[in-house]
Amino acid sequence: MNRIAIVTGAARGIGAATALRLAKDGHAVAVLDLDEAACADTVTAITEAGGRAIAVGANVADGAAVEAAVARVTEELGAPTILINNAGIIRDNMLFKMTEDDWDAVLGVHLRGAFLMSRAVQKHQVEAGWGRIVNLSSTSALGNRGQANYSAAKAGMQGFTKTLAIELGRYGVTANSIAPGFIVSDMTRATAERLGVTFEDFVGHMVSEIPVARAGKPEDIANAAAFFCSEEAGFVSGQVLYVAGGPKA
Repeated sequence: MNRIAIVTGAARGIGAATALRLAKDGHAVAVLDLDEAACADTVTAITEAGGRAIAVGANVADGAAVEAAVARVTEELGAPTILINNAGIIRDNMLFKMTEDDWDAVLGVHLRGAFLMSRAVQKHQVEAGWGRIVNLSSTSALGNRGQANYSAAKAGMQGFTKTLAIELGRYGVTANSIAPGFIVSDMTRATAERLGVTFEDFVGHMVSEIPVARAGKPEDIANAAAFFCSEEAGFVSGQVLYVAGGPKA
């Protein structure tokens, strides 16, 4: 069945790839990001391929902005029953250098954002008796030097996901989490810059430690999200899938 999906952080990278994949599967997609204008390329790619999509600008950490965004999606596309909580930022630093603003910003976008978006969308899912929530975690949830804030946020996403699965399952709503490994993206480019190495050298080092011997692509994550959003995944809920080219703890 064709559904209405919201993908946050969908202007580029994993979010854009996921929005494109969901549209390919027949869903109408609200492409949501902080800057509405930045969503234009994703929306154009979807519509030129024959799909339906709109760009929505909203700060996912702002409750009023989230409510307004979901109301707009409902009015222009229909009631959303698929939600991909992908929006995220990094403010990497060692613990002794990390500021309170660094901590609050990262936890705000990732965890508060996922909470606010899920709370706003679940009412439509419950009314429909069907829903899919996919939260983006990370292998950094297992701990990563210089990412105390990001690691905490991504670990929190896993606990949040499992709780949503327990609370919403009786209403036909599943909640699952994807934990990407090393994905070539603007975010990993920023990490290389922080470390003071070229992106090519950074990719080479990371790939040397990946069993499948390649870096991940945004489409690898989009494919996993598409499965979780499918009708066939209705008995899969509360799970964390590490998409990392090899086993993780």
